[in-house]
Amino acid sequence: MPSFSKMITKTDTEKRLSVPIKFLESLPPFHGGHAVDFQAKDEKAEVWTFQCSTRKKGRYRKPVLSKGWRAFASRKKLKVGDRIEFYRARNQSTDESPPCYGVRVEREIKLLGSRIGYAPAS
Repeated sequence: MPSFSKMITKTDTEKRLSVPIKFLESLPPFHGGHAVDFQAKDEKAEVWTFQCSTRKKGRYRKPVLSKGWRAFASRKKLKVGDRIEFYRARNQSTDESPPCYGVRVEREIKLLGSRIGYAPAS
């Protein structure tokens, strides 16, 4: 079950990935800080380390993935219109193990200039 999925924007490809505030509930605890690192496995079982951070001040937390995100976006050749999905995966280890996450990329499929769907990225 996805923790969140979204269509990739220009800012997502060039700088950072903005994520829904609800995604914070599925991440490891921040322990009073404004950032937390977590790892996610892609479709090829490659492990990626990301950092989710929130604003230090202000009313809205506005979470983003920064550390690790640009390398991931570059390696996966993400483009505007592609879709990214982060989800909590089953952890085969003990309850004390860090949570397991998965990340999936889907390419936008267009026909005559119109999006007709998505396909798994290769």
